Amino acid sequence: MKNSFKNLSLPELKAKREEMNRKYMELRFQTVIGHVENPLQKRVMRRQIARLNTLIGVQEKAQALLNQKTADNAQKPAVKA
Repeated sequence: MKNSFKNLSLPELKAKREEMNRKYMELRFQTVIGHVENPLQKRVMRRQIARLNTLIGVQEKAQALLNQKTADNAQKPAVKA
């Protein structure tokens, strides 16, 4: 499960993060009520959400860097040889 997120695109990662956040909230409510089968599942889900956030941040920074480089290249005057 650790590395299963690496091959997802940015929109897929964001959708997965939203899904995981919803599941985490449900699990928190079940923990308060006392109907949790595996209490360690909460920690595992929290770490998966953190992995997703890291991958989303990396992809967003890479996209911003790529956009900045293309904008810089568009502003440079053409050199005639």
